[in-house]
Amino acid sequence: MSLIPGISRSKPKHRASGHKKATGQSENQMLRRQVLGAMEYIGQLELVNACLEDTARKVTGQRDTARTQRDEFQTELGKARILLAPFLAAEANANAVTVPASFRDTSRFEDQATAPIDVRDLRHRFAAGPVVSLQHSPQAADPTHIPAPAA
Repeated sequence: MSLIPGISRSKPKHRASGHKKATGQSENQMLRRQVLGAMEYIGQLELVNACLEDTARKVTGQRDTARTQRDEFQTELGKARILLAPFLAAEANANAVTVPASFRDTSRFEDQATAPIDVRDLRHRFAAGPVVSLQHSPQAADPTHIPAPAA
């Protein structure tokens, strides 16, 4: 009702009709079922998580035990190697392969030891000088030309 007399509402108040009310209730029930299903699924996941944590604890314990055993075996192996070393050395000395010093007969010409080749004469003969283009050189016409020895 309006406070001013003579003015009335042209539209009725918003009230849910029976159909809309039933639709809302069915939707509400459907959402409740989804929530219950989700809670059940979460419970199953928590159970799986607990099983996985238990398995991880067991595997970690087995890993730690294996590492401890490995360290003990490595210690024993080191001690055994120390005890076995003199026997291995004695066996190696007893079964040593001896080879006479190498000897090569170099009396033949092709087996003679080589010596460095003396190239000083070649260096002096063909000493590096200024680079001259053969196109402008008077000897360019003679293909058998050999440069003269450097003075």
